[in-house]
Amino acid sequence: MRATPEEILPVELLDRFRSRAAGYDARNEFCREDFEELAARGYLRLFCGEDDGGAAAGMAQAVACQRRLAAAAPATALAVNMHLVWTAVARLLEQGGDSSLRTVLTEASAGEVFAFGLSEPGNEAVLFDARTVAEHQPDGSYRFTGTKIFTSLSPVWTRLGVLGKSTGAGSEQLVQGFITRGSAGIETVEDWDTVGMRATQSHTTRLNGVVIPSEWIFRHLPVGPNRDPFVFAVFAAFETLISAVYAGIADRALELAVLAPLERSAGMDGVPVASRPGVRAAVADAAMSWESLDAHIRVVAAELDDGVDHGDRWFAKLVSLKIHATGAARELVDAAASVSGGRGYFNASEVSRLFRDVAAGAFHPSSLESARRTVATAWLGPEQQE
Repeated sequence: MRATPEEILPVELLDRFRSRAAGYDARNEFCREDFEELAARGYLRLFCGEDDGGAAAGMAQAVACQRRLAAAAPATALAVNMHLVWTAVARLLEQGGDSSLRTVLTEASAGEVFAFGLSEPGNEAVLFDARTVAEHQPDGSYRFTGTKIFTSLSPVWTRLGVLGKSTGAGSEQLVQGFITRGSAGIETVEDWDTVGMRATQSHTTRLNGVVIPSEWIFRHLPVGPNRDPFVFAVFAAFETLISAVYAGIADRALELAVLAPLERSAGMDGVPVASRPGVRAAVADAAMSWESLDAHIRVVAAELDDGVDHGDRWFAKLVSLKIHATGAARELVDAAASVSGGRGYFNASEVSRLFRDVAAGAFHPSSLESARRTVATAWLGPEQQE
């Protein structure tokens, strides 16, 4: 029988993670103890098959696990999320009959840690273009030169998935491959000093002519939007699992919004805080927002597991979920802060840390502007130029 999220991430484990979260945040250091405990429990093999020692999780189960983890330690959940996204991509491709990334699942089963090296400064196209240069070599390898930002798991990754643009033979193409840690030309710039999500330690990575052997090049794609299954798998895995992290923050924010009024002393009028109309309205609004998000993310995850065919409208559904999750999480954290009183403003308060962590949601792809373009195209068709 498949393990439940409660068995995969028991309460005592999550209590330890929550107890460490404030220290990681204050010291601006990687969540190393959390990561090592998760790795030892096989959590990095969540999407791997049972024959490989994994949980054979589908998207719905993984979402439930990541929500549970994020409710205790958001930055830890966000960090490990990037490894899980790669394994989810491989799993989704296999689900559609494409085994081109089977090696990701095999290597993850063997203990390799995958990270994303796709985001670049000034590149809002993300998957559909690249500033990083990929130079084809005579032996079939490629030499990558460029800068990647938001490289989560910087202290521990062993395989970094990167994207570069090749202009050889008179045409442009995007080249995807995996860099092995320790390869010549990798430079980690320890510049992660952010408002929140500090324990991810998502440092900038410079690629100074890093060579990826031909056997680690797994995709050649045209520049610009395309229908390759890999593109859909990345969107599906990234947007859904990112949404799970922020849904987990929303879960915890609602818990705190309910607890805070019950724990506060009555005012001078003797009326319990939990009985004040304004407080009750704030908690009610937060709960209704949570219900909507909870239903939304459950439906999308289940439809991915079931292979529901929404055609081109899938992308609109995925970006809508990400915008909904990050926005709702911020609303719920705001609500928790508003009913917490003055103590919620102190750095020692969990609400204060969540207030800063949830701000990162606006910086993950897809942005609101990009999501609006995607959704408008799905419903109105391509924009017509005069």
